[in-house]
Amino acid sequence: MTARRAPGAAEAPLDTAFARAHFPALAGPWALFENAGGTLAAEPVLDRIRSYMSAYQVQPGADFPASARAAEMMAESHHAMAALMNAAPEEVLIGPSTTMNVFLLAQALRPGLREGDEIVVTNLDHEANVGAWRRLAADGIVVREWRFDAESHALEPDGLAALLSERTRLVCFGHCSNITGGFTDVAALVRMIHDAGALACVDGVAYAAHRLIDVKAWDVDFYLCSTYKLYGPHLALLYGKRAHLERAAPLNHYFLDDALPLKLNPGGPNHELTAGLAGITAYLDALHAHHEGESNLPLRARLAAVFERIAAHEEALGAPLLDFLASRHGVRLIGNPSADRSLRAPTVSFAVDGRDADEIVRALLPAKLAIRDGDFYAARCIEALGLAPRGGVVRASMVHYNTGDEVARLIRALDEAIPS
Repeated sequence: MTARRAPGAAEAPLDTAFARAHFPALAGPWALFENAGGTLAAEPVLDRIRSYMSAYQVQPGADFPASARAAEMMAESHHAMAALMNAAPEEVLIGPSTTMNVFLLAQALRPGLREGDEIVVTNLDHEANVGAWRRLAADGIVVREWRFDAESHALEPDGLAALLSERTRLVCFGHCSNITGGFTDVAALVRMIHDAGALACVDGVAYAAHRLIDVKAWDVDFYLCSTYKLYGPHLALLYGKRAHLERAAPLNHYFLDDALPLKLNPGGPNHELTAGLAGITAYLDALHAHHEGESNLPLRARLAAVFERIAAHEEALGAPLLDFLASRHGVRLIGNPSADRSLRAPTVSFAVDGRDADEIVRALLPAKLAIRDGDFYAARCIEALGLAPRGGVVRASMVHYNTGDEVARLIRALDEAIPS
């Protein structure tokens, strides 16, 4: 049976009631606005982890049934995550966190770098894709900082162009800021980086819950995301082009030196959480079937349609909050004031003149609004904005299971907490 309409043609709004039914933790009275810190896990993820641990919690890969099924569940998840990124399974490492995956990648690439080689990092992004690279300065690697623009709060191409040289070997930047919510044009930046003879390592942690990843279309060399911020368990994915992974120094047992991607993953992936990862794509596919009907479209096409619908819903969520903050005297919005889905995710950060960030957050707790303040591990960004003395920013970060009614509740509470 073919789909009733073309992929991406979102003719009706996202059915949030259907989506929310897949997240048991949403049944309570709290509105969750801290999704950039970690989304809830979808029910199919929970089901797979529960199944694995209750029936197949044995060493995988042997011939007896439980062990064979354990290996099968892990392989299903590995292939599902590769499909989600548009990569081959051998190009996708499943690790404990993005911070750890970047650390491992830095150690694997270090032997191929020479003293005086240059790595570019930013002052906008989460420290996960910054700190491990900066540590290489102790080995004679020159680290250059690509600073975000003071007006746009974005990483501008001109700023990068001024840093690129014949010694540039790697440029590390984010796809979406976990502070501003703004997107970068990864494909255009990667072309610029490749033209300079360097590689690109892109942090997509704050992007992955909102838009479909496509590492092949963007031609990235390395790409990172965390599945616990993508409706899954606390694991992370590292994509690397096969040729780069083959050249990288091995970090695992010597007899795995030629095994991709295990050569870069000491100890291998967590078994039960890995088994749960296929529940992410199962949930997204359930969203597609609910809205579009049964389909014989390839998985990537089905995922593309789902994320188009998610993008439209998220734009509708972000617009009233951004409009409210823009209208309120003394509120400093960080990032683009537009809710345009092509420019940003509904991750909204702001500061209030003369008020500490945690004061605003505490004022919202009686209304059962789960919102947070701080630097969100993007400390260099907060310092550059001059907001560290005030405790950083207040951040409301939404995903597709949030509702317009929840946003209205948030705005009413903010209206009381921030007098006009």
